[in-house]
Amino acid sequence: MNRGRTIVFAAIAAVIVALIGIAAWRWGAWGLPDGQSLNRGAEPVIREPGEFPIADRRVELEVLVGSDLATEELDTNQFTEYIEQKLGIELKFVIAKPGELDETEDLLFASGDYPPIILGGSLTTDEQVRYGQRGILLPLNGLIDRYGDRLKDIFSSNPAVRQSIAAPDGNIYALPSVNECFHCWYAQKLWINRTWLDKLGLKMPATTEALYEVLRAFKTKDPNGNGLQDEIPLSGAMNSWHTGITGFLMSPFIYNTDTDYFYIENGRVGMAAVQPQWREGLEYMRKLFREGLIDPDVFTQSLDGLMETASRQENVLGAVTSGHIRMVFDGNAGSRDGEYEAVPPLIGPSGYAAAGFFGSYDRAAFAVTDKATAAEAAAAIRLADFLMTEEATIRNEWGPENKWWRKGEPGEYDEHGKPAKYWLDPEFSKSSTQNAIWAQMGVLYRDRNLRESWAVSEDPDSFIGYEHRLYVETLQKYADKQPREVYPSYIFMDTAAAEEAARLKAPINDYIRRNLVQFITGVKDTAADWEDYVNGLKQLKLDRYVEIHQHAYDIYKQQQ
Repeated sequence: MNRGRTIVFAAIAAVIVALIGIAAWRWGAWGLPDGQSLNRGAEPVIREPGEFPIADRRVELEVLVGSDLATEELDTNQFTEYIEQKLGIELKFVIAKPGELDETEDLLFASGDYPPIILGGSLTTDEQVRYGQRGILLPLNGLIDRYGDRLKDIFSSNPAVRQSIAAPDGNIYALPSVNECFHCWYAQKLWINRTWLDKLGLKMPATTEALYEVLRAFKTKDPNGNGLQDEIPLSGAMNSWHTGITGFLMSPFIYNTDTDYFYIENGRVGMAAVQPQWREGLEYMRKLFREGLIDPDVFTQSLDGLMETASRQENVLGAVTSGHIRMVFDGNAGSRDGEYEAVPPLIGPSGYAAAGFFGSYDRAAFAVTDKATAAEAAAAIRLADFLMTEEATIRNEWGPENKWWRKGEPGEYDEHGKPAKYWLDPEFSKSSTQNAIWAQMGVLYRDRNLRESWAVSEDPDSFIGYEHRLYVETLQKYADKQPREVYPSYIFMDTAAAEEAARLKAPINDYIRRNLVQFITGVKDTAADWEDYVNGLKQLKLDRYVEIHQHAYDIYKQQQ
């Protein structure tokens, strides 16, 4: 039976004008006593934390999620059934395609047609403050104190979680899905063809000059041995997970993650893109591009285009930027991904080197709206609290125990050489698991203790074997090589400041990215055009933009 609805972004957009006209009228519980709502009937009684089912009768919860699965597939999903049976609830899914989740949320909130619960959403800190102050998102503090035993344990053992998610007014309006992925924290990586290095007798490059010499050798010395000069020394792609080349290549000169271009020095927020070191980095990349060492398609091709190049019969890729190498090579048996190793952060001419760091949260997944009755809000926090237990987190991603995973056995060891807590079947990633798991949909709590407690696999092609490889590469080459202070991606501002920063952000970032490409490709010249470029940024109110973020960072530091 179809118990939910699928939100099609194009369909909503077509009727948004009509919906906006009634946005002020919202069907909900405003003005009613706590726990009451129009035509809801008698409210269920929510039981104490740790008691299951969670109420004296079945509780129906309408929840927004981002998923590629259809409503019918989620309804019959084994993890859905497990959660519903364990908690005594019935989930009615409002489904948005993951690529349309942000737009769908915006339209639902604008129209007033949002559900009582956001379970797998994408809420920015700005949205949390804005909708929280309007009363659309309910404060979760009291609900957590009353029903969130697991959440309180998390806040106690990992205080940074609570500190990061509390809005300026002290309220918690949303919960993130916590996934402390060690290699993801340092995802700005350059992968280089170790086979080619060995064939040409070259060492792993450690400096910008050494990389230049290696790329020249890749271009001129036929490392793939086919007698043709078809090698692409360095490539990447646009609009995918850390596949752009400029983040890694600029970081030997000044800290850059290709996001908001902030760096921090002695507590002061600065804009990297106007500093002399940025200019030096542009000149270095211009040199590589001018000499044909950078793929000419690097600023236009998608990840699909890069993967097509990687799949040629003769391997032509010398080095490539990506969050992990199997984004480029598929990882199947016989794949070329094993020929590549990560390059440590390069040392620039001044001796500076930095790894890009992405350790803070990005967006929040869970929230309760003013459409929820008191009982629904309490049931929802019990749901979120349970989903963040180790039991539910593992089943969310890996399915039921003893099917693809089991508890560790003697002789099995984790990433730290300790007895493994869990073991995953090497065939898991090749199995059809769609109907058994949520694949991290919703909220979960995968801290490093859990992620790194699984038995290391002897099979390098398996999921766990590959995770171990990424862990080792990151630990040995990137860990703790970020600056002492980096600007957090998960930071709160008051509504007025957030709206002003958002207005300034798009034109400033677009201007930086456009000029970045123009300087590298030679459309502009750093000698002739640098001053005009900097003045152009100032005209976009760069100083005010930095000032807003400085104020937000000052408050952030005070709360730590």
